[in-house]
Amino acid sequence: MTAAHQPAEPIRVLLADDQTLVRSAFAMLVDSAPDMNVVGEAGTGAEAVALAHSARADVVVMDLRMPGTDGIAATRLIAAAEDLAGVRVLVLTTYDTDDNVLEALRAGASGFLVKDTRPAELLDAIRTVAAGEALLSPGPTASLIARVLRAPGPATGAGPQALDGLSAREREVLTLVARGLNNTEIADALALSPLTAKTHVSRIMGKCGVRDRAQLVILAYETGLVVPGG
Repeated sequence: MTAAHQPAEPIRVLLADDQTLVRSAFAMLVDSAPDMNVVGEAGTGAEAVALAHSARADVVVMDLRMPGTDGIAATRLIAAAEDLAGVRVLVLTTYDTDDNVLEALRAGASGFLVKDTRPAELLDAIRTVAAGEALLSPGPTASLIARVLRAPGPATGAGPQALDGLSAREREVLTLVARGLNNTEIADALALSPLTAKTHVSRIMGKCGVRDRAQLVILAYETGLVVPGG
């Protein structure tokens, strides 16, 4: 068999949750999928960070609420580590209106999922995040961002000038990314090829200094390019 026809390597998944039964259930589910393997389980955020370094996971499924170093702090540490640049974090929350979800996205998570999601959806979410896409439901994400950004508290300081280096077309693409469209949908909306849409998204991330689409969504809202509900 030539290299071009070899099957892709299984997605390496690290599970972080302080509830042993929850971790065990997720582990059984993930290991049942032919295209992914569980490479580690962590009961705290600190353990998750340590295992992310040693287990070389592709995706960390991260509970937000854990003792000690919580999921947000652990996500921030993973996102900031140069040797973990390819690791994606999928955060789990009890409710999709949890204020902590936005902080997790700001910290570097690639998406979020509620814990009571169907098993097949969790597996699809892991595949989506592993492929470098953001897992963001436009409706809940927009309402969440709108509510949190209206609330008093520290801001990231991103103003409209953060987008000064973008062309008019790139601003169009960023707007559609923030609305939750994938590359194929962006291509259809702007009469582009999917490859061109993907190239635009990659260039925007490079110009804005963000690591993935989830960060682009946050940037679009915080700069005022996209208005929640607009």
